[in-house]
Amino acid sequence: MRVVCPHCLSVNNVPQKESYKKANCGKCKGSLLDTKPMELHEKNFDEVIVNSDIPVIIDFWAPWCGPCKMFGPTFEKTAKEFPLKALFTKVNTETEQNLGSRVGIRSIPTLILFKDGKEVQRVSGALDANALHDLISRYI
Repeated sequence: MRVVCPHCLSVNNVPQKESYKKANCGKCKGSLLDTKPMELHEKNFDEVIVNSDIPVIIDFWAPWCGPCKMFGPTFEKTAKEFPLKALFTKVNTETEQNLGSRVGIRSIPTLILFKDGKEVQRVSGALDANALHDLISRYI
């Protein structure tokens, strides 16, 4: 399966397994098991979406948004449960206004899940950990 490195954005071919003890990028040698959500911008958005064989979940947020701040830790904690199963990413709609507009973000937080390069699910509002886990599990 193709996986985008969260450190250098190189596309890596990784054998699909149930779990991984180690998986490093062929280019930068950074861990592909890093679960810290990746920041997306206009320049890397399409590349990450198109080149990921695993589901990509994007949290559209802003630093001034109270619900976004409350949801952030839940998003990061849930990401740790899905190394190389789903790619967790974030888009700051304050700095990436064109990107938010392009994908039709009307309220934040909004989660969009992409699979095989296409949007398959969109949820507005903060989710609790169980709801987020269930959402992602449906697409793995």
